[in-house]
Amino acid sequence: MAKQNIYDNENFFENFKDIRSNEINFNDCIETPILLSMLPEVNGKSVLDIGCGMGQHAKQYSDMGAKFVMGIDISEKMLKYAKEHFCAKNITYQQMALENISALAKQFDIVTSSLTFDYAEDLDELMRNVYQLMKDGARFVFSMSHPMATAWDGKYDRYTCTELGERLYANISNYMVEGKRSVKWVVDDYELYHRTLSTIVNAIVNAGFLIEKCEESHVSDAMRKKYPAQFGGTLHRPDFIFFRCKKSI
Repeated sequence: MAKQNIYDNENFFENFKDIRSNEINFNDCIETPILLSMLPEVNGKSVLDIGCGMGQHAKQYSDMGAKFVMGIDISEKMLKYAKEHFCAKNITYQQMALENISALAKQFDIVTSSLTFDYAEDLDELMRNVYQLMKDGARFVFSMSHPMATAWDGKYDRYTCTELGERLYANISNYMVEGKRSVKWVVDDYELYHRTLSTIVNAIVNAGFLIEKCEESHVSDAMRKKYPAQFGGTLHRPDFIFFRCKKSI
């Protein structure tokens, strides 16, 4: 399985850090609130955060009373930042590709992941590996880019707009063609994997999970009007999809 590590690209990392430092960004304004709302009780629980990045979520789980939090990520730069800015006595950070998580000799009460599975070449294997890392009855909460968002090949603009720049609709390309897509986002060859909604759902179910809840990202009319440059296109399609799953006893 391919192990993408774009976040150790200096240009990409610095740009991503700048985006996250902006008070108005997709992660903090849209993705994080929904992800946190879908979590079970964290207090006293052991938590694994796959693709922990800069460590914001790991620190949030620690502050919510988690007994132990392990954050794993392939990026050396992201982990360095996490250890410097989002550390706590009950947080452990470890450099590891998501394809290698089966090597973790531990089971957790809660497994989470924020926008990391877009980089997984084999989603079926990943879901099976996550299942094995969970205690019976444990919960698995994760987000991914929505299939409607990844169904864009970069050859055309993301949106068709009026002459004044108003976004009329999102451009979708080859939704049914699954696999790697290389688009321009900060760098010329940003890679992720597009898969249909049914493929995602079947990977979850075939691994043995019970899907308890699914959400699609949404932005209020007020937010769209206040920040049209950032969120004006969110009316036309969701950017993220969220699942809360249970490991059946």
